[in-house]
Amino acid sequence: MLGIHDYWLFVLAGVLLNLTPGQDTFFILGTSLGRGRRAGIAAALGIAVGSIAHTVAAALGLSAILATSATAFTIVKLLGAAYLIFIGLRALLSRSLLPTGMVGSDAPATRSAFVQGIFTNLLNPKVALFFLAFLPQFIDTGSDRKLEAFLALGATFITTGLSWCLVLAVAAAGFRDTLAARPRVGTALSRVAGAMFVALGLRLALQKQ
Repeated sequence: MLGIHDYWLFVLAGVLLNLTPGQDTFFILGTSLGRGRRAGIAAALGIAVGSIAHTVAAALGLSAILATSATAFTIVKLLGAAYLIFIGLRALLSRSLLPTGMVGSDAPATRSAFVQGIFTNLLNPKVALFFLAFLPQFIDTGSDRKLEAFLALGATFITTGLSWCLVLAVAAAGFRDTLAARPRVGTALSRVAGAMFVALGLRLALQKQ
C-alpha cells in the first residue's frame, strides 16, 4: 500500500508516542484547566492542524532545512518559546480570570485557543524533525509514491493523536468544572495554566537541536 511497510507497527508506535506527555499535551491541559472544555478542544484541533502542516512540510522536504540549519532551528525554537511565554504571562497578568462557563465557552476565547494551538505546534522545531525522522522509517526506499505514503502515515498519526488530545481536553475540563465553581479555585487554575505555559516556553528555549 503506497510503499508503506509494517503499518500496524507504525500505528502502535504512534499511539505510544502520543501517550507520552509532551509540549502539546501540557498545552492542551493548561488550556482546558484555565479556559474550559471548548477552549481545550479548540486547542487540540489547532495542534492537529499544525501537525498537518508539519506532515506536508516533511513530505515536501522543507523540514530538512531545520535538520541541517542550526540557525533556522534556533530561530523557530526561540519564536515558539517566546510565543508560549507570551501566552503564559498574559494569563498570569489578566484580570479577567473567570470561573467555568464564562471564559471556556466564549467564542473569541475558543478561536484564540485554536489559533494558539496551531502556532505552538508549528513553532516547535522538534515536531518538524520528528515527522521528518519517524515517518520515512515505514516507507519503502524504492517506492514511487513516497509523497502519498508520507501523507497517509501523517494522517494516521494525527488521527490517533487528536483522539487522545480530545480525551485529555475533556478530562481536564471536567476536573476544572468540578473545582472552578469556587471563584478562587478557578482563578488559581488559570494562574497554574499561565505558569505552565511560561515553563513550557523556557523549556523549549533551553532545548538543544
